[in-house]
Amino acid sequence: MFPGALNSEYSHELKFVSSVESIQTYQVMDSNGSVLDPAHEPQVSKEEAKAMYRNMLTLNAMDQILYEAQRQGRISFYMTSFGEEALIGSAAALNPKDLVFGQYREAGVLLQRGFTLEQFMNQCFSNERDLGKGRQMPIHYGTKELCFQTISSPLATQIPQAAGAAYGMRRDGNKLCTICYFGEGAASEGDFHAGLNMAATLGCPVIFYCRNNGYAISTPSIEQYRGDGIASRGIGYGIDTIRVDGNDVWAIYAATKAARKIAVEQNKPVLIEAMTYRVSHHSTSDDSSAYRSKKEVEDWSKRDNPISRMRNWMENKGWWMKGEDAEITKSAKTRVLEAFAAAERLKKPAIHHLFDEVYAELPPELQREKADIEALARKYPDYYQVNEFARS
Repeated sequence: MFPGALNSEYSHELKFVSSVESIQTYQVMDSNGSVLDPAHEPQVSKEEAKAMYRNMLTLNAMDQILYEAQRQGRISFYMTSFGEEALIGSAAALNPKDLVFGQYREAGVLLQRGFTLEQFMNQCFSNERDLGKGRQMPIHYGTKELCFQTISSPLATQIPQAAGAAYGMRRDGNKLCTICYFGEGAASEGDFHAGLNMAATLGCPVIFYCRNNGYAISTPSIEQYRGDGIASRGIGYGIDTIRVDGNDVWAIYAATKAARKIAVEQNKPVLIEAMTYRVSHHSTSDDSSAYRSKKEVEDWSKRDNPISRMRNWMENKGWWMKGEDAEITKSAKTRVLEAFAAAERLKKPAIHHLFDEVYAELPPELQREKADIEALARKYPDYYQVNEFARS
């Protein structure tokens, strides 16, 4: 056969192929938290399950508080994860040393990995304890300690980066992988195709995790593509692919765990398409009522809530008592507010951090800019509010 299609067979029939069988959606439990097949009962301890659920509740509480804080003008920007909290299941299935490339709705992954509420608040306030030293807008988290690459605003740039990092891991032979999160809207970018093709042809141990939440900001998925979602594209690139119920934390957990095994043992990329629904506005800069009805959002929230589904599962096992949610949520809100207040009181990073950690030796033109800024700050300290900035 021809080298460009080794598995193709000859046919005497003139036929254009426009569709293939739709890819099924893997599910472990129904909306009531009942496991559909006992063979797929999650193999986790009570403590592990409760920790995951607490993180889902904490994420929800943090989102509520920081969303309102932005509306009050206390932080400049925010994006919530309402309706997509089950993503935490993917983080629980990884090795802590696996490298994460996020988009901007992966705060739950960081929570599961141990990112503290203080670290979340410091980043959103861009204060002197922000790990990024104030160089990024809110929710653009990053931490070397937890193997989480700093988030970048441009869509899909992380996809080829994750493939390249995974190729390096393959060469190192360390049995680790990368995981790359993105939305279905980002899958329309050229970097998506470049990243998947690179990973497939080079055999990179990377998990591509697509959050298909129905909307790319204001564009519904029906207007984004005509094919069978994003999963069908993985098959087109020769990548092992699965579609899962993105509101089912245990389907996500099982799929990610299996995907990681394929990635590290076979040095192959895997694509997971997680079908979910974005309950929130895209961001604090968006008003989703302009392009979808409030009734649609309310119906989804009532019909298929990932937090309710997880709680029902734990109650069915006797691992959670009715009423415990209120106590955990109250505690989470208290801790978030304490971290929020502490972060708000801190100074901004020292001005010299604008020029640090890019060049080993600062180029002459940046040396002049730095001197000019320092001179202006000395001359007009009140105008530039220099007392609000740390000294070092």
